[in-house]
Amino acid sequence: MLYLLYAFIAGAVSAFGFEPVGWWPLLLVAFAALCELLDRTKSLGRSLLLGWLFGLGQFVVGLNWLATAFTFQSAMPPWLGWVAVVLLSLYLAIYPAIATGIAWRFGRDDRVVMVNVLGGAWAISEWLRGTIFTGFPWNPAAAALAPTPLIGVTPLIGTYGLSGLVVLLGGAIWLEYYRKWLPLVVILAASAFLWLLPSSRVPPDPLTIRNLRIVQPDIGEGDKWRPGFEQEAARRFSSLSGQPAGEPRLLLWPEAAITSPLQDQRNAGEPLAAYQRTWPASLLGPSDLLLTGGLAVFSRNGADVTGATNSIFVLAPGGRIVARYDKSHLVPYGEYLPMRPLMSAVGLSRLAPGDMDFLSGPGPRSVDLGGEWGKVGFDVCYEIIFSGHVVDERNRPDFIFNASNDAWYGSWGPPQHLAQARLRAAEEGLPVLRATPTGISAVIDGRGNVVKSLPWRTAGVIDSVLPPAATSAPLFARFGNVIPILLGFLLIAGGIVLGRKRR
Repeated sequence: MLYLLYAFIAGAVSAFGFEPVGWWPLLLVAFAALCELLDRTKSLGRSLLLGWLFGLGQFVVGLNWLATAFTFQSAMPPWLGWVAVVLLSLYLAIYPAIATGIAWRFGRDDRVVMVNVLGGAWAISEWLRGTIFTGFPWNPAAAALAPTPLIGVTPLIGTYGLSGLVVLLGGAIWLEYYRKWLPLVVILAASAFLWLLPSSRVPPDPLTIRNLRIVQPDIGEGDKWRPGFEQEAARRFSSLSGQPAGEPRLLLWPEAAITSPLQDQRNAGEPLAAYQRTWPASLLGPSDLLLTGGLAVFSRNGADVTGATNSIFVLAPGGRIVARYDKSHLVPYGEYLPMRPLMSAVGLSRLAPGDMDFLSGPGPRSVDLGGEWGKVGFDVCYEIIFSGHVVDERNRPDFIFNASNDAWYGSWGPPQHLAQARLRAAEEGLPVLRATPTGISAVIDGRGNVVKSLPWRTAGVIDSVLPPAATSAPLFARFGNVIPILLGFLLIAGGIVLGRKRR
């Protein structure tokens, strides 16, 4: 039974391949170890258990930041956060189990076939993890390679395709141990070819000077909603935003930067909402715009709250609302409570704040800001982790604004979130601007490179120009996750055919 323990340890070690540790070669070694364990397995049931334990180890360690969120929930004991991490990991580990089960079923008699099938099955299982039950595609294998040159293949094959490639590279290392050097050469050559293949051209420099300022006030979750802290928050935002300059500016504030509603359909609430729009707008020059996270409150009778949205507002001088984007991909147990009647009956309604759920928006949209800014697409917080679902395909923006609040998630969550934002920038060929209250705020170019950033738990600003987008939509941006899914099935089918020929 030691091999089961080894599978869990290999998965736990692989988590250190992701940020913030970032020892990405460990992920390749972990996949090589998984292949060895799988090769020694004698039944389909045990192969499924191996993959499940590998995934359990990876998710329990890699998702430790989720436990921090529970320390901000009233009447929630901190240890319950670790219970939530383990329970979520027990579910998420099903997807690696699916991949290893398929790999053993079709490759148990041939090591080369096993590696081939495992790479394809892993890509498909990650896509399933990001889709089923609203999806939670956090830390795909590709995220570990976001800081490496291999991020350059994501415009062609997408994040899940790159994840399959990561598994193939780990498997090739394992095959090299058995002196099967040809697969390693083939995989390395294919990786180099994909990396060198022109996917979409990104101009080296901006064509026009477009000044933007990202504000990171370093406001922790413990202070953000504290009664009486609004004035201190306003002081920090005002001080960091500065005064209007001679040229047009674009100010970017984080998710829920203003905690009072910015739009309120209640008769008594709208005057306060108008004030909440006016004071930040007073920081704007005649041609400036502010993109800020905020709340919108709805009421059918003008008195009672009947709904609310987690939104991004585009504000012009005078507090005029140019546009509003409502978050569409809400966080289960954070912004809404699935099966609320049942959960409330068993006392779990405290997992989501308030007595009602947030309302979801219609999905990705682009807003033309006019002037030299062009069109912006919006993603609120973890919406940015959903590969292929971050922009309006029919009306592509010139850049993406990701207003986020990573203050909940300790020191591990923010760098992992940034790595996944880099993958979205590379996939779509679009710059991504991230604004968070405690970090890591960043300017990411259309290749996925971090141009500028602010460290975690640091107050400050990022003054930058808007990096250019790709001159044309990359292959992945045009066809989406059809590409990695087809690639995954081709790897599986190719492995099966190869196995039959070799037999």
